[in-house]
Amino acid sequence: MVRNFSRVMSAAIVLFVLTALSVSVPAQNRRYNRNRAQTKAEIDRIIRRVENQSDRFVRSFDNSLDNSRLEGTRREDNLNERARNLETDLDSLRLEFDRTDRYVDTRSQVSRALSTAEGINTVMRRRRLGGNTERLWAQLRTELNALAYAYNLRQLR
Repeated sequence: MVRNFSRVMSAAIVLFVLTALSVSVPAQNRRYNRNRAQTKAEIDRIIRRVENQSDRFVRSFDNSLDNSRLEGTRREDNLNERARNLETDLDSLRLEFDRTDRYVDTRSQVSRALSTAEGINTVMRRRRLGGNTERLWAQLRTELNALAYAYNLRQLR
């Protein structure tokens, strides 16, 4: 009798664990989907934050390069051009985003901006350009990653 009771209890515990696991997986999926931007208005807010952050970052990036040993070099010009290219990519994204009814139609513009940002991200990981510039890049990278997440694209590391 005790042996039967322990078998029943073991089966009940296994059944409970399996039930708990099957309930938690859909709950995690709902939470994941709820956090992903779903509407054009949500994407618009992310793009607006990216635009604002990029404006602040590019100014600080330029000032930091002016105060670095790269001042006056071709490398400084190339880095500043890369930052301006990011802003150009974001301007193109904004124009196309405002023109289209479906935000998913702008996926290629987002991908292009992220590709440009990847080059800047590499520079920011390798160089020390001052606390303010690094803080502004971290904020911009966070917003760019939110955009990448919304479009299901690879995020910056």
